[in-house]
This record gives sequence, structure tokens and C-alpha cells, in this order.
Amino acid sequence: MIETRQLSKRYDRITAVDAISFRVGDGEVLGFLGPNGAGKSTTMRMLAGFLAPSSGSASVNGHDVVRDPLAARRALGYLPEGAPSYGEMRAQAFLSFVADAHRLTEPALRRRRLDEVVARLSLQSVLGQRIDTLSKGFRRRVALAAAILHDPPVLLLDEPTDGLDPNQKHDVRQLIREMSRDRTIVISTHILEEVQALCTRAIVIARGKLLADATPAELESRSRYHGAISLRVGDSVTARSALEGMLGVSSVEADSEGDRLLVLPKAGADLLTAIGERLRARGVDFSDARIERGRLDDVFRMLTLDGASR
Repeated sequence: MIETRQLSKRYDRITAVDAISFRVGDGEVLGFLGPNGAGKSTTMRMLAGFLAPSSGSASVNGHDVVRDPLAARRALGYLPEGAPSYGEMRAQAFLSFVADAHRLTEPALRRRRLDEVVARLSLQSVLGQRIDTLSKGFRRRVALAAAILHDPPVLLLDEPTDGLDPNQKHDVRQLIREMSRDRTIVISTHILEEVQALCTRAIVIARGKLLADATPAELESRSRYHGAISLRVGDSVTARSALEGMLGVSSVEADSEGDRLLVLPKAGADLLTAIGERLRARGVDFSDARIERGRLDDVFRMLTLDGASR
């Protein structure tokens, strides 16, 4: 479990994190979202014990990060931004060093944990290489292996798939899903599809303030596209002419994400069947009509650019 209470970090006149409070329980994966400079990494560093809060408090697995820092760190696996490590060390030696730091001294347990993280992150081919010779993706995977080596109950992962190719991203996301069954996981990310794929909740912060705390589906429901009808049409000009001004239609727009039309409904309007009937009556070819759930990127922009609050 992770809990923060009015957690703040100030640098002279700059407030990087401004009295944020949230709680993440066992089995939850929390997506931590915000633009650059929002305070995400600063919050992660306070939770990991690298920065002292200016005010407020935070606890990891019941241990206050200031009053009981060693116990908090023992319960925590932390993948920091940039995945810093010792570039002159070989990957195998680095992971062995991390095992020593976590006091994994019992031979059978140590061997089992090392073998498991190497296999799960597919590191077998690079164990003999110096870390500074590895690709960005492999350096990231070595750092993630180090973060989970001691099998911690809480994980803080700052951009865990940064620098990974699509196959590697798939593998890491699958690993996070498997680990989330009995752990508390917080993921800082700019990749909104990662939130949809992995997270049970999402927090949005900007300018150090917490702006939203909800499930991905609840955030999507705030989108102006929530409930819109998306469809492919053969003749967009004729289709728009047929649909604009139709009862219950607020507007008809070209979809910036592809060759589709978006029909935005007025509040409470149920348009899917009516749109199909109208287009067929006008002889307009269409296909793949569906109701939009809403779009996280739309809500993200609304919250972080417009300064909307919860």
C-alpha cells in the first residue's frame, strides 16, 4: 500500500508538488499522468526516499518514508527516470551487487531470484556485457530487473517502457499485469494507451496539483467524444449533409485520428440506430459504426491545459 497526505515539495518560491493526497491499495495499478514538469518524478522520488517532503507525509507498506525510511525502502522496488546504473559494470555483476544490497544471502533464494528476473526480462544474451554498451531498451530492462529482484510488495515505475521496442513493451506490460495480482504498483507514464492497457486507476497532476483521480473508464466518460458515433463513409460530404441538423445531433466532425466521421450527440440522445436509418435512406454507403467510449488524450488536454479541476 502507498498513502500520501497533503504531500508537498517546495524549492524556494517554486512549489513542485502541492499538497497531494492519494491512496493505492494492494492489487491496484495506478497510472500517474501529467505533462513535463507536473511533479510526477518529484512525487516518486519522495515516495522512494530520495527527496524529503517539505510538508505532509507519505508511507510505503505502512512505513513512513521519513520516520522509518529503511523499512519503507525494503518494501519498495523503484525504477527511476533514466534508469541510472553503474555503466562500467557488466549486467550480471550489477544484478549480483543489487542482490547483495538487498541482503539476498541465502544461496538458493538468491539464485532463484536472479534466474527469475533474468528470464522474465530476457536478459540472458547481455549478462556478460558492460551496461554502458547496452542499448537503451536493454539498460531499461536491467534496471527493471534490479527493481523487482528482492520481490517487493510495492513498485514505483517511472516510464517503465521508455526506449523499448513494441515486442519488449508487450513483454514488460505482461510482466506488470502478472505482478499486479498481489502488489501495489504506481506507473508514471506519458503513454495513454499504457494507462488503458494496465491501470485500474489514474491520477492526473499539473503544476504540482492533483486534478483528477478516477478509473480510466471514468476519465473517458468526461471526454467530449464519450457517446459519439464513429463510422466510415464512402462520401463524407454527402454523409455530413445528411446528418447535420438531424434531431439529437450536436455536430458532425472529421476524425483527426483516421478516415472516419464523428457524430457528437446532444445530451441524452441515442443516435446509433437513427444514423444508420438516415444514411441508408439517403443512399450513403457507410460501415463500422460504433459508439465511442471517450478519449483519454482529450480529457488529459482538457485537464492540464484548461486547468479544469475534479
